[in-house]
Amino acid sequence: MELDQSKMPIYEALMKMKTERMVPFDVPGHKRGKGNPELTHFLGERCLTVDVNSMKLLDNLCHPVSVIKEAETLAADAFGANHAFFMVGGTTSAVQSMIMSVCKSWDKIIMPRNVHRSAINSLILSGAIPVYVNPQGNSRLGISLGMTVKEVKKAILENPQAKAVLINNPTYYGICSNLREITKLAHEHGMKVIVDEAHGTHFYFDEHLPMSAMEAGADMAAVSMHKSGGSLTQSSFLLVGKNMNYDYVRQIINLTQTTSGSYLLMSSLDMSRKNLALNGEAIFDKVRNLSQYARDEINKIGDYYAYSSEIINGDSVYDFDVTKLSINTLEVGLAGIEVYDLLRDEYDIQIEFGDIGNILAYISVGDREREIERLVGALGEIRRKYKKERAGMLNDEYINPYVAISPKEAFFAEKVSLPINETNGRICTEFVMCYPPGIPILAPGEKITGEILNYIRYAREKGCFMTGPEDMAIEHLNVLK
Repeated sequence: MELDQSKMPIYEALMKMKTERMVPFDVPGHKRGKGNPELTHFLGERCLTVDVNSMKLLDNLCHPVSVIKEAETLAADAFGANHAFFMVGGTTSAVQSMIMSVCKSWDKIIMPRNVHRSAINSLILSGAIPVYVNPQGNSRLGISLGMTVKEVKKAILENPQAKAVLINNPTYYGICSNLREITKLAHEHGMKVIVDEAHGTHFYFDEHLPMSAMEAGADMAAVSMHKSGGSLTQSSFLLVGKNMNYDYVRQIINLTQTTSGSYLLMSSLDMSRKNLALNGEAIFDKVRNLSQYARDEINKIGDYYAYSSEIINGDSVYDFDVTKLSINTLEVGLAGIEVYDLLRDEYDIQIEFGDIGNILAYISVGDREREIERLVGALGEIRRKYKKERAGMLNDEYINPYVAISPKEAFFAEKVSLPINETNGRICTEFVMCYPPGIPILAPGEKITGEILNYIRYAREKGCFMTGPEDMAIEHLNVLK
């Protein structure tokens, strides 16, 4: 039976609730906004009146039987999945649930090292052991690439007892791996395939974009709807394929997800799913065109390199997400984070992130040509005013780690705090990363090297926002005692 993608069950239930003039003697305590006038003024009465708790009319996120269940069925249909879960703890929560659904303590999981910290956090929570597939790099751009089929095959053959393969697709920079072949290979060896698809929502609604995880036959995918799908921040879907026990996955989700699911987030997922299901092709056609227009104009400036599908090599760059406006800044003589800061501080332009050698501007349906032109103009002026020699600049975004012990062992081990300059050769027990993009420079259980310390110093000097350690100033690191 064909489902009606114009329906929005959660939104419709909320609207029905509003007509019933219900007197609330439940949480939240602001009581439809009446108890917090400042918040109501800030967010609006319409918003606060639907910021409600679970009730019979509205179903329950932990055990959906009515409107949430119906909304999940519609989402699964829209994304070509067998099942879909509403996630209100961000894609971080979805990634954690995926890993814990396929791995228990001491189980091995094959994964790239250039993952978001949420994946490594999941290893700490689950006790799973990572088998890292170190990505190749593009020395011109200073970025890490996707997993090659050859390297994944090598990891599978060397670790036949591994339970799953995690694929990060696309990367922050738009790099895609050969999803179909990696999935086929893993399944042939009895392993599950899970995909961190945080930046790939749009793949499901535009045939001109790279293959989606569900189309490739993956077992699960974490989809960040709020990034390119238009829902509210922190709202995501966890998509599940036909070979997973859906009810067990729900139990895993309920270990960490709130019992007080936000109806603001859930209704935004419901409404955004409808919009993409009905209008996604037209929406992302516009986004692709805007991104290409931006690349063409930026590359005319000189020195900047807004790269695209020309970097596809059929292997470590199997495909490229052309909606991603990734721009290399090294030939301007500026680190990406320096351009990021200049755009924000001097031109009132907030882009997604800047790292050592690149910036990323997120293009969506909400953008117009005039915003693109403003960005292009600002980049041209930055080049004219601030261009300098490239000498002395680092360009590598990724350093191959040496994993001494498991992340869980290291994180919970006895530790000692040392000045960061005295940690060379020690085993780190915490994270160090630039955020965004949130890919750890160091993760618990990894050996600290001189190269890593030099990278951290350089990133700090250039103004990267460093996070992770217990010491907020990042002058000390916790290491194994």
